[in-house]
Amino acid sequence: MAERATLRVALAQMCSADTHAENIATVADLAARAAGEGAELLCLPEVAGLMNRNAEVARKQVVAAEDDPFLLACRDLAAAHGIWIHAGSTPVLGPDGRFLNHSAVIDATGAIRADYDKVHLFDVAIEGQAPIGESKRFAPGEAAVMLDTPWGPWGLSICYDLRFPYFYRRYGQEGATIIFIPSAFTVPTGQAHWEVLLRARAIETGAFVLAAAQAGHHADGRETWGHALAVDPWGKVLADLGRDAPGLAVLDLDLSRVQAARAQIPALKTGRDVPLRRV
Repeated sequence: MAERATLRVALAQMCSADTHAENIATVADLAARAAGEGAELLCLPEVAGLMNRNAEVARKQVVAAEDDPFLLACRDLAAAHGIWIHAGSTPVLGPDGRFLNHSAVIDATGAIRADYDKVHLFDVAIEGQAPIGESKRFAPGEAAVMLDTPWGPWGLSICYDLRFPYFYRRYGQEGATIIFIPSAFTVPTGQAHWEVLLRARAIETGAFVLAAAQAGHHADGRETWGHALAVDPWGKVLADLGRDAPGLAVLDLDLSRVQAARAQIPALKTGRDVPLRRV
Protein backbone atom coordinates (compact mmCIF):
# COMPACT_ATOMS: atom_id res chain seq x y z
CA MET A 1 0.00 0.00 0.00
CA ALA A 2 1.40 3.37 -0.96
CA GLU A 3 2.19 5.86 1.81
CA ARG A 4 0.16 8.47 -0.08
CA ALA A 5 -3.24 7.35 -1.31
CA THR A 6 -3.53 9.58 -4.37
CA LEU A 7 -1.22 11.06 -6.98
CA ARG A 8 -2.05 13.84 -9.43
CA VAL A 9 -0.27 13.04 -12.69
CA ALA A 10 0.31 15.12 -15.83
CA LEU A 11 0.72 12.80 -18.82
CA ALA A 12 2.47 14.46 -21.75
CA GLN A 13 2.54 13.97 -25.49
CA MET A 14 5.26 15.54 -27.66
CA CYS A 15 6.45 15.77 -31.24
CA SER A 16 10.12 15.98 -30.38
CA ALA A 17 12.51 17.95 -32.56
CA ASP A 18 16.07 17.22 -33.63
CA THR A 19 17.67 19.73 -31.24
CA HIS A 20 17.79 19.80 -27.46
CA ALA A 21 16.84 23.48 -27.30
CA GLU A 22 13.48 23.06 -29.04
CA ASN A 23 12.52 20.13 -26.84
CA ILE A 24 13.58 21.92 -23.66
CA ALA A 25 11.30 24.83 -24.61
CA THR A 26 8.39 22.42 -25.10
CA VAL A 27 8.98 20.70 -21.77
CA ALA A 28 9.29 24.03 -19.98
CA ASP A 29 5.79 24.88 -21.17
CA LEU A 30 4.45 21.44 -20.23
CA ALA A 31 5.98 21.65 -16.76
CA ALA A 32 4.48 25.07 -16.14
CA ARG A 33 1.06 23.85 -17.25
CA ALA A 34 1.33 20.70 -15.14
CA ALA A 35 2.33 22.63 -12.02
CA GLY A 36 -0.43 25.16 -12.67
CA GLU A 37 -2.98 22.34 -12.54
CA GLY A 38 -1.58 21.00 -9.29
CA ALA A 39 0.19 17.95 -10.73
CA GLU A 40 2.74 16.25 -8.51
CA LEU A 41 4.33 14.29 -11.37
CA LEU A 42 4.96 15.09 -15.04
CA CYS A 43 5.52 12.12 -17.39
CA LEU A 44 7.43 12.67 -20.66
CA PRO A 45 7.79 10.32 -23.67
CA GLU A 46 10.68 8.36 -25.09
CA VAL A 47 13.32 10.50 -26.88
CA ALA A 48 11.75 13.60 -25.33
CA GLY A 49 15.15 15.27 -25.22
CA LEU A 50 16.35 14.56 -28.74
CA MET A 51 14.95 12.75 -31.77
CA ASN A 52 17.55 12.76 -34.53
CA ARG A 53 18.29 9.74 -36.71
CA ASN A 54 21.05 11.56 -38.58
CA ALA A 55 23.94 9.65 -37.04
CA GLU A 56 26.63 12.19 -37.97
CA VAL A 57 24.73 15.14 -36.48
CA ALA A 58 23.52 13.20 -33.45
CA ARG A 59 27.08 12.18 -32.62
CA LYS A 60 27.89 15.87 -32.12
CA GLN A 61 24.82 16.45 -29.93
CA VAL A 62 24.85 13.45 -27.60
CA VAL A 63 26.90 13.66 -24.40
CA ALA A 64 27.19 11.75 -21.13
CA ALA A 65 24.09 11.76 -18.92
CA GLU A 66 25.62 14.06 -16.31
CA ASP A 67 26.27 16.71 -18.99
CA ASP A 68 23.09 16.25 -21.02
CA PRO A 69 21.35 19.63 -21.47
CA PHE A 70 17.87 18.13 -21.52
CA LEU A 71 18.29 16.25 -18.25
CA LEU A 72 19.85 19.31 -16.63
CA ALA A 73 16.89 21.40 -17.79
CA CYS A 74 14.42 18.84 -16.42
CA ARG A 75 16.18 18.99 -13.05
CA ASP A 76 15.92 22.78 -13.03
CA LEU A 77 12.23 22.65 -13.99
CA ALA A 78 11.43 20.08 -11.31
CA ALA A 79 13.04 22.24 -8.63
CA ALA A 80 11.50 25.47 -9.93
CA HIS A 81 7.96 24.06 -9.96
CA GLY A 82 8.27 21.67 -7.02
CA ILE A 83 7.15 18.76 -9.18
CA TRP A 84 8.51 15.27 -9.87
CA ILE A 85 9.44 14.66 -13.52
CA HIS A 86 9.77 11.31 -15.24
CA ALA A 87 12.01 12.52 -18.06
CA GLY A 88 10.85 9.88 -20.56
CA SER A 89 14.14 9.19 -22.26
CA THR A 90 16.89 10.87 -24.21
CA PRO A 91 20.02 9.52 -25.93
CA VAL A 92 23.20 9.81 -23.88
CA LEU A 93 26.73 8.59 -24.47
CA GLY A 94 27.49 5.19 -22.96
CA PRO A 95 30.84 3.92 -21.66
CA ASP A 96 31.63 1.92 -24.80
CA GLY A 97 31.04 4.85 -27.18
CA ARG A 98 27.57 3.77 -28.22
CA PHE A 99 24.46 5.65 -27.14
CA LEU A 100 22.13 4.60 -24.34
CA ASN A 101 18.38 5.22 -24.49
CA HIS A 102 18.37 6.76 -21.04
CA SER A 103 15.56 7.58 -18.62
CA ALA A 104 15.62 9.47 -15.32
CA VAL A 105 13.18 10.10 -12.49
CA ILE A 106 13.69 13.50 -10.86
CA ASP A 107 12.13 14.52 -7.57
CA ALA A 108 10.64 17.88 -6.61
CA THR A 109 14.01 19.19 -5.40
CA GLY A 110 15.64 18.51 -8.77
CA ALA A 111 17.55 15.44 -7.57
CA ILE A 112 17.76 12.35 -9.79
CA ARG A 113 16.21 9.53 -7.78
CA ALA A 114 16.68 6.75 -10.36
CA ASP A 115 17.86 6.18 -13.90
CA TYR A 116 17.27 3.39 -16.36
CA ASP A 117 18.71 2.39 -19.74
CA LYS A 118 16.38 0.67 -22.21
CA VAL A 119 17.00 -3.07 -22.01
CA HIS A 120 15.17 -4.35 -25.10
CA LEU A 121 16.22 -2.58 -28.29
CA PHE A 122 13.93 -2.05 -31.26
CA ASP A 123 15.36 -4.31 -33.97
CA VAL A 124 12.40 -5.16 -36.22
CA ALA A 125 11.37 -5.64 -39.83
CA ILE A 126 7.83 -4.32 -40.33
CA GLU A 127 6.22 -5.36 -43.60
CA GLY A 128 6.35 -2.50 -46.11
CA GLN A 129 9.05 -0.57 -44.22
CA ALA A 130 12.82 -0.56 -44.10
CA PRO A 131 14.22 -2.59 -41.17
CA ILE A 132 14.76 -0.64 -37.96
CA GLY A 133 17.87 -1.51 -35.95
CA GLU A 134 18.16 0.45 -32.71
CA SER A 135 21.12 -1.73 -31.70
CA LYS A 136 23.21 -0.28 -34.55
CA ARG A 137 23.76 2.87 -32.49
CA PHE A 138 22.54 1.98 -29.00
CA ALA A 139 23.82 -0.39 -26.35
CA PRO A 140 21.23 -2.20 -24.22
CA GLY A 141 20.73 -1.53 -20.54
CA GLU A 142 21.66 -4.32 -18.15
CA ALA A 143 19.02 -4.13 -15.40
CA ALA A 144 15.41 -3.46 -14.58
CA VAL A 145 15.04 -0.57 -12.14
CA MET A 146 12.48 0.07 -9.41
CA LEU A 147 12.52 2.98 -6.97
CA ASP A 148 10.72 3.66 -3.73
CA THR A 149 8.68 6.87 -3.59
CA PRO A 150 6.11 8.46 -1.27
CA TRP A 151 3.49 6.83 -3.52
CA GLY A 152 4.95 3.35 -3.36
CA PRO A 153 7.43 1.56 -5.66
CA TRP A 154 7.66 2.59 -9.31
CA GLY A 155 8.94 0.38 -12.16
CA LEU A 156 10.86 1.81 -15.12
CA SER A 157 10.83 0.72 -18.75
CA ILE A 158 10.92 2.23 -22.25
CA CYS A 159 8.87 1.49 -25.38
CA TYR A 160 9.94 -1.86 -26.90
CA ASP A 161 10.31 -3.30 -23.39
CA LEU A 162 6.50 -3.39 -23.55
CA ARG A 163 6.62 -6.60 -25.61
CA PHE A 164 8.32 -8.66 -22.89
CA PRO A 165 5.71 -9.48 -20.24
CA TYR A 166 8.13 -11.32 -17.94
CA PHE A 167 9.99 -8.01 -17.54
CA TYR A 168 6.86 -6.43 -16.01
CA ARG A 169 5.75 -9.43 -13.98
CA ARG A 170 8.72 -8.93 -11.70
CA TYR A 171 7.73 -5.30 -11.11
CA GLY A 172 4.26 -6.48 -10.14
CA GLN A 173 5.63 -9.14 -7.84
CA GLU A 174 7.85 -6.56 -6.16
CA GLY A 175 4.81 -4.36 -5.47
CA ALA A 176 5.08 -1.61 -8.10
CA THR A 177 2.14 0.77 -7.90
CA ILE A 178 3.04 2.53 -11.16
CA ILE A 179 4.93 1.31 -14.21
CA PHE A 180 6.25 3.83 -16.74
CA ILE A 181 6.37 2.98 -20.45
CA PRO A 182 7.40 6.18 -22.30
CA SER A 183 7.31 5.47 -26.02
CA ALA A 184 7.75 6.57 -29.61
CA PHE A 185 5.69 3.89 -31.37
CA THR A 186 5.59 3.67 -35.15
CA VAL A 187 2.20 4.18 -36.78
CA PRO A 188 1.76 0.57 -38.06
CA THR A 189 2.66 -1.03 -34.73
CA GLY A 190 0.75 1.63 -32.82
CA GLN A 191 -2.45 0.98 -34.74
CA ALA A 192 -2.15 -2.75 -34.25
CA HIS A 193 -0.66 -3.27 -30.81
CA TRP A 194 -0.24 -0.15 -28.64
CA GLU A 195 -3.42 -0.05 -26.57
CA VAL A 196 -3.88 -3.79 -26.20
CA LEU A 197 -0.31 -4.30 -24.97
CA LEU A 198 -0.50 -1.45 -22.45
CA ARG A 199 -3.80 -2.69 -21.09
CA ALA A 200 -2.40 -6.21 -20.86
CA ARG A 201 0.65 -5.05 -18.88
CA ALA A 202 -1.61 -3.16 -16.45
CA ILE A 203 -3.95 -6.14 -15.99
CA GLU A 204 -1.10 -8.65 -15.59
CA THR A 205 0.72 -6.60 -12.97
CA GLY A 206 -2.23 -4.98 -11.21
CA ALA A 207 -0.43 -1.63 -11.51
CA PHE A 208 -1.15 1.73 -13.07
CA VAL A 209 0.60 2.10 -16.44
CA LEU A 210 1.66 5.58 -17.54
CA ALA A 211 2.72 5.69 -21.19
CA ALA A 212 3.65 9.17 -22.39
CA ALA A 213 4.09 9.17 -26.16
CA GLN A 214 5.49 10.84 -29.24
CA ALA A 215 2.97 11.90 -31.90
CA GLY A 216 3.08 13.28 -35.42
CA HIS A 217 5.63 14.06 -38.13
CA HIS A 218 9.10 14.79 -36.76
CA ALA A 219 11.89 16.98 -38.08
CA ASP A 220 14.07 13.94 -38.71
CA GLY A 221 11.45 12.42 -41.03
CA ARG A 222 9.82 9.91 -38.71
CA GLU A 223 6.13 9.64 -37.87
CA THR A 224 4.90 8.39 -34.51
CA TRP A 225 1.55 7.06 -33.36
CA GLY A 226 0.74 9.15 -30.30
CA HIS A 227 -2.19 8.10 -28.11
CA ALA A 228 -0.37 8.57 -24.81
CA LEU A 229 -2.33 6.42 -22.36
CA ALA A 230 -2.91 6.12 -18.65
CA VAL A 231 -4.33 2.71 -17.71
CA ASP A 232 -5.60 1.60 -14.30
CA PRO A 233 -4.85 -1.77 -12.64
CA TRP A 234 -8.09 -3.27 -13.96
CA GLY A 235 -7.14 -2.37 -17.54
CA LYS A 236 -9.40 0.68 -17.89
CA VAL A 237 -8.04 3.51 -20.06
CA LEU A 238 -8.15 6.67 -17.95
CA ALA A 239 -6.68 9.06 -20.54
CA ASP A 240 -5.90 8.94 -24.28
CA LEU A 241 -4.25 11.99 -25.86
CA GLY A 242 -5.03 11.03 -29.46
CA ARG A 243 -2.70 12.26 -32.20
CA ASP A 244 -2.21 15.89 -31.15
CA ALA A 245 1.13 17.19 -29.83
CA PRO A 246 2.18 18.80 -27.66
CA GLY A 247 -0.57 17.76 -25.29
CA LEU A 248 -1.20 17.22 -21.61
CA ALA A 249 -3.78 15.29 -19.57
CA VAL A 250 -3.98 15.78 -15.80
CA LEU A 251 -5.62 13.06 -13.75
CA ASP A 252 -5.78 11.78 -10.17
CA LEU A 253 -4.70 8.20 -9.47
CA ASP A 254 -6.37 6.36 -6.58
CA LEU A 255 -3.51 4.10 -5.55
CA SER A 256 -5.75 1.91 -3.38
CA ARG A 257 -6.94 0.38 -6.65
CA VAL A 258 -3.61 -1.43 -6.97
CA GLN A 259 -4.15 -3.48 -3.83
CA ALA A 260 -7.81 -4.02 -4.71
CA ALA A 261 -7.00 -5.42 -8.17
CA ARG A 262 -4.30 -7.74 -6.84
CA ALA A 263 -6.54 -9.00 -4.05
CA GLN A 264 -9.32 -9.93 -6.48
CA ILE A 265 -7.05 -11.71 -8.98
CA PRO A 266 -3.86 -12.83 -7.17
CA ALA A 267 -2.13 -14.05 -10.33
CA LEU A 268 1.19 -12.56 -9.23
CA LYS A 269 1.23 -15.04 -6.33
CA THR A 270 -0.33 -18.11 -7.90
CA GLY A 271 1.65 -18.57 -11.11
CA ARG A 272 3.28 -21.98 -11.60
CA ASP A 273 6.44 -22.90 -13.47
CA VAL A 274 5.76 -26.28 -15.04
CA PRO A 275 7.73 -28.38 -17.53
CA LEU A 276 6.75 -28.33 -21.18
CA ARG A 277 5.61 -31.67 -22.56
CA ARG A 278 5.85 -31.66 -26.33
CA VAL A 279 4.00 -34.40 -28.23
